[in-house]
Amino acid sequence: MQKKYPLGSGIPCVKHKCVLCCIRTEMLLSKTDIKRIMKLGYRLEDFAVKTDEGWKLKNSSGRCVFLGEYGCKIYPYRPEGCRLYPLVYDENYGSIRFDDECPHADEFMTTEGDVRSLVKLLARLENERRKP
Repeated sequence: MQKKYPLGSGIPCVKHKCVLCCIRTEMLLSKTDIKRIMKLGYRLEDFAVKTDEGWKLKNSSGRCVFLGEYGCKIYPYRPEGCRLYPLVYDENYGSIRFDDECPHADEFMTTEGDVRSLVKLLARLENERRKP
């Protein structure tokens, strides 16, 4: 039986040197994410772009602006959505599941706490999107 790792550990990603989720990222940012990243000295325009859906991580040459040669440059401070990935909300099925795009999703385990965290994050993002 294959060992499973907690979502936030990133162990399968590191083990396989996988950064697929950092390519052409569509990761939404909460106000908390933005504040945490700005405390590191980054300006909002350096890492985020405003869309109809809300603030998203910016891409540079098709890659997340924080993706460096050895992975995420802000890993301990990364957005909450990145911490929960590959757990996603599938709009087509109206359910929470692992993203089909993640080649190592089967190496992660999820808890009820992870699911609750994702539901809370989605509600917060929607609430923030509606407020100017």
